[in-house]
Order: sequence, then C-alpha cells, then structure tokens
Amino acid sequence: MTSTARRRAMEALKRQRTAPPLGPLFAVAEEGAAFEHDTLDKVSVQFPLPLPEPFDYRAASSLGIEPGMHVIAPIGTRLVRGVVWRVEKDHPGAANLKAIEEVLPGSPLPSISRDFVDWSAKYLVRPAGDLLRMVARSPEALLPPPTHIVLAPTGETPPKVTEARARVLEEAAKEHVSAAELARRADVSSAVVKGLVDCGALTKLEISEDPPFPAPDLSMSGKALSAIQTAAADRVCAFVRDGGFHVSLLDGVTGSGKTEVYLEAAAEALKQAPDAQVLVLLPEIALTQSAMSRFEARFGVTPVEWHSAIPHKARRRAWREIAAGRARLIVGARSALFLPYPNLKLIVVDEEHDPSYKQEEGVIYQARDLAVARAKLGSCAVILASATPSLETLVNAQAGRYAHVELPSRHGTAELPDVELIDLKIDAPEKGRWISPKLIRACAEAMLRGEQSLFYMNRRGYAPLTLCRACGHRMQSPETDSWLVEHRYSGRLVCHLTGFSMPKPKACPECQTPDSFTSIGPGVERIEEEVREFFPAARIEIFSSDTTPDGDAVRALVKRMEDGEIDILIGTQIVAKGHNFPNLTFVGVVDADLGLKGGDLRAGERTFQLVSQVAGRAGRHEKAGRALIQTYAPQEPVMQALAAQDRDAFFAAEIAEREAAGMPPYGRLAAIIVSAPNEQLANDASKAMGEKAPVVDGLDLWGPAPAPLSVIRGMHRRRFLIRANRGVDVSAFLAAWAGRVKLHSAVRVQIDVDPYSFL
Repeated sequence: MTSTARRRAMEALKRQRTAPPLGPLFAVAEEGAAFEHDTLDKVSVQFPLPLPEPFDYRAASSLGIEPGMHVIAPIGTRLVRGVVWRVEKDHPGAANLKAIEEVLPGSPLPSISRDFVDWSAKYLVRPAGDLLRMVARSPEALLPPPTHIVLAPTGETPPKVTEARARVLEEAAKEHVSAAELARRADVSSAVVKGLVDCGALTKLEISEDPPFPAPDLSMSGKALSAIQTAAADRVCAFVRDGGFHVSLLDGVTGSGKTEVYLEAAAEALKQAPDAQVLVLLPEIALTQSAMSRFEARFGVTPVEWHSAIPHKARRRAWREIAAGRARLIVGARSALFLPYPNLKLIVVDEEHDPSYKQEEGVIYQARDLAVARAKLGSCAVILASATPSLETLVNAQAGRYAHVELPSRHGTAELPDVELIDLKIDAPEKGRWISPKLIRACAEAMLRGEQSLFYMNRRGYAPLTLCRACGHRMQSPETDSWLVEHRYSGRLVCHLTGFSMPKPKACPECQTPDSFTSIGPGVERIEEEVREFFPAARIEIFSSDTTPDGDAVRALVKRMEDGEIDILIGTQIVAKGHNFPNLTFVGVVDADLGLKGGDLRAGERTFQLVSQVAGRAGRHEKAGRALIQTYAPQEPVMQALAAQDRDAFFAAEIAEREAAGMPPYGRLAAIIVSAPNEQLANDASKAMGEKAPVVDGLDLWGPAPAPLSVIRGMHRRRFLIRANRGVDVSAFLAAWAGRVKLHSAVRVQIDVDPYSFL
C-alpha cells in the first residue's frame, strides 16, 4: 500500500472526515468504468455503531467482495468503517443502492465471529453494532504493519577502518537498530554511520514494527504432576482430542495445581492443527500479569496479552496476528473473548466464579456465560476452573451437563490452612481499633517464625465515610448518592463509583466548623496504620488498585512478597486472585461480614468464595497455614461453612434455597434501569414503561422502584426486576417490551440480562 493510500485509509478508519461527493476511491476505482458491463452485488454492511442491523450497498461483482471483509461505506455525509455481513450476487435491485467506497486490507472477520456478534446481540438485547464495536477494536490492525529502517553489517570491510568506524560496526553486529540509535550507542556522529552505508559496509533493512509472535514450543513438557493431577489432565485432554463442543468444570481446592492441569489441555489443543488457537481468560489484569511466567515456562514463549492496559501498538499487533491465525496462545481479561479467532480450539475461564467476569458498563455481559456460548457456536472445548465454583456452574456439573473434574487436595505436601472464627462480640478489638487481639497475636507468632502475614480488608482508602462531628454532615459525591471515601495518603476524598475527587476540606462545608471531620469505618489504609502501631519495625505494604495501578506495579509488589521483602501485606480482594506466596502462612480477615450487607441474591455465595480464596493464600507450600476470620455473625451458615471448610454443605443449602425460590440457576433474572436527568421525568418514564410490559406466563415483574443508588452522575434511576422460569425466553420478552415503548430523548434505558449488581 502506498503512503498516500495508507494516509487516506487511516483518515477513513478514524471516521472523522466528511465524505467527498459520492464516487469511487482508490480501492474501488474500476467500479464506475465497469458499471455498464459488470454485474452488481448487494452487500450488507454491519457498522460498529449502535445500529440494529446491517445497511445495504452496491459493489461490482468483479471486486470479489465476500462476507467478513472490512470496507468503508457512506452513512449520511460520513465515510464509516464496517464489516460485510452478507453478499447477494448479481442482485437486480443493487443499482439503486449507494456504492461501497473502499475495500480495506486485513484478515476478514471469521464467520464464527459474525455469528457470535449476532447471537450475543440477541441474547443481551443490544444492537449488533455495539457488539461488533467490541470485536473490531483496533482499526489500524487492518492495514499492513508499519515499518522502520535499521542498519546491518554486510560483511564488507570499509576502505578505511578508523576507531570510530570500528565501534559502529561492533555495535551494529550486536543488534540491528536505526542510524540515529547506532550513532548514539557507538558515540559517533551521524556522518560516520552514513559513510559506512555509502561504502557498503552497512546496509539498510526494512523491518516490521509488528512482527509475528513466536509460536509455542509444543515439544516442551510441563511440571511433574501428581497421580490425581495426571488423572484430571488425562480427562480434559481427552475431551479436547475428541473435538467439538464440551464443557468441563475443573474443581480443585486452592493450591491443588489447576493451572498445570489446564496447561496440559492447552498443549493438547495446540497440537490439533498448525493454526489452532487457545484462549485463557483471567478475571483481573493483575492476575494476567502474574500468570505470564507460568505460561512461558510451559511453552517457551510469552502468550499474547489482551486487556485494557496494553499499549496501543501492542493492541494493534495482537489484533492483527490473532485475526490472521498466527497468534496461537492468548491470555487476557474478559474482553479478549470478542477477538476474531479463526480457529479457536479451547477456552479456559480461570477463577470462573469471579464477579470481575461481569461487565457492568456499556455492553453488559457475563464473560463466563458468553464463553460457553462462543464455544458452542465454534464447536470447541471449554474448561471452567475454580476452587469455589459459581452455583450456576456447579449445578450444571451436578446435572451432568458439564463434566466434573475434581482435584480434592493440595499438590505435594501442602495442606489446607486451619480456619477459625473470631466472634467480635466476645473478642472485641480495643476501643477505636478494628483488629482483635487474637489477630495481632497470630501475626506476631508468624513473624517470630520468620513467616509472612496477610490482613484482608475489602475496602479501599482510609475510611468509607467522612462525617462532621458538629452538624452530622456527610461528605457525598456530587450528583451521586454515594459517600466520598477518604484517602489519607493523598489527602483527598474520592468517589469510587464516578471517579470524582477533591481535597479534604479544612472546614465543614455545611456548618463551617474547622477541623470537625471524623473518619467512620475502616479501609486498608486505616488497617495499615493500626498494624504499624503494633509492629513498628515490620515491613508493611498495601496491595490495592490504588497502590498498584498498573501491571508493572503489580509485578514489582508480587516479586517483593515472593522474595521475602514484605513481612505483612494488607490488601483488598486483589490479593485473593491466584497469587502464590511461598512464605505466607497467616491470613487475618478483618471484616468478613462486609459482603453480607444489602439485598444481594449472591451475598452468601460471594462471601464464601472470596473469604475461602483469601484464606487459601496461607500455607500453600511446606509450612502449615492458618486463617482467622473476624465476624459479628459467627452463627451465619456461611461463617459456619468457612470454619468447617465444608463447601459442599454450604452450597447444598444455597442450592435448595435458590430452587425453592425459582432463582438462578433454577430461574432467570433480568433488570431494567430507567435513568433521567430529573426525578419527575424518571418517574414518568418508568411508569410509562411499566404500563407497556407484556404479560407472560411464568414471569414475574417487580417495580419500578428507586434503585439503591438512585442518583448517579446527576441521572435519577428507577429499576425493574424480572424473574422468569427457565423455559421463558427472557431476551425475547425484553426485546418485545422495549419495542413497545417510546420515551423522551433524555431518558436512558439499560438492560441487564442475568444481573450481578443490584445497585
């Protein structure tokens, strides 16, 4: 592609210019001349915009446009990038349509990706264009990769070898770099480098900025497996070899070696074909970063990464190589599910229970469920791995819909930690403190043994509420119902819902009393302050999204912990996500009751999963582990199950309750949030919508009612909740309902199929 062509294509890809008078661009330049002699095709193009269906255009048959190709076509006065969805050859009505403006290079979108977009759009009740936008995430990847010029030795000896020239040739032999970089490394002027090029001692090479990724080395073997691990690996590998759609629950206690088992399945899948691809989904970017070394040790190469934190260039390269089928082993967060894999053989959803797989903004979806749907559409295998499976997955395994592959014990000599409850009504902390004496003693004992401790508190910042002692005023986020969280290290009050931030005022804005604020409740910063008072000489660090905002920071902290440079780690739920600290033997859960507050259907399940995962960080190697859990409700079934480490009894009780109530996984839930810029409009719109709801047998509709967070970013929110029997098509009901209602243009309607958040 010429530089002019690249420039014009990039302008169109950005979708920021006004279209010229309609006429052919360079890629379709022959259509006008061939119009009278060539047949015309009707080309349906889906755009990555909130449009419900493709638009139709004409194209000369000789252009050979096929489904999946990327094109540019006019919408109004704009030229917009889209994907060909269907082609009807030699269509008699095509002459009356607008023309395709340009055909872009790049790998066509596979048919399975287009099917997945259509299926997901229907299931989630979203325009297909919204889903396509998630697939077509890197427009620049459609163009050939950019190149740059480097210099390399030719082997020819220059007519005159000076000391400066010798240094240049020595550096050039080490690595091929640009002329400017070569001059810098050799500490010479650019004229010396140019002279070596002119005399033929150095030659110019054009190098791609986005080279292909190295292929996994399938001759390498993994770690030695125990007999239990080998049996589990044999089962999942057999499912992969058999081909077709199959789902397995890899159900193993913390530290049982689930990763090593599914890596064997990944190796088996990659052996199926030279272009076979494997996707491993991880719930958090932090876990993606920490897992890379394990994949590299197994396959000799670093997997291709995909998550929100990768830089633009890496995103462009990854998308292009995945679409071409050359990137074979991909590790990423939930959005990686939507990449255009032409030959996906295995999807692994690690920590499948994790709520991070639920996308709560934009297109709302549960990545675990869509992974199973994607595998079914593409006839590939799925492994759902967890020590604490979601109730939905566990019920499917118990019913025989999923294979149930179990790892009931830890690998090697490691044992599960001892778990004990601390009743805070009996063993209360000192006044003004949040950590009981039992927790402090256990931490001190671990330090005396030269071992590490972890205090878990799932709340960021210093305190969740800042209150005026004089008038009772609570610092609240503007245009939102949520309170501002104090962050003492930065001296700011922060809304974790909207991102709003402000310096902590010197005086109360309500009564103007100076220095009247008091901090209510603990966050990790307050726990760190308290722990430091008890252990002033200890090396203490906080592990949260505030202290580790990116992958480099996570890797650095994890390495310090692994190297024994930290004595006590204080963390939020990020510490529970798959980290393996060999010398960590004590875990103290400061507030186990936090997740039980509110009316969340999954509160007990989530609390059990999260606290179990946190406790499971202790004693993962030879040394014995111990976990103490502070609670004001030790009699609660979830707390008793945690103390007894009796997961099966707890889940059996949860399953019975859900079945009796017809709740997931024995029924279906959906939610609709109606938002408007003022309260009256929100009430009127939600009332009008409620009046138009279809009546369906086996379906209950509750609402409208103010959402628990009734105002966010100035939008007043009203909520409907739908419960349906399993046989009811909830997506069809929601689509029919939405189609009946015409609301004010300022009103926003958000549909959430299978909601996880009830705020």
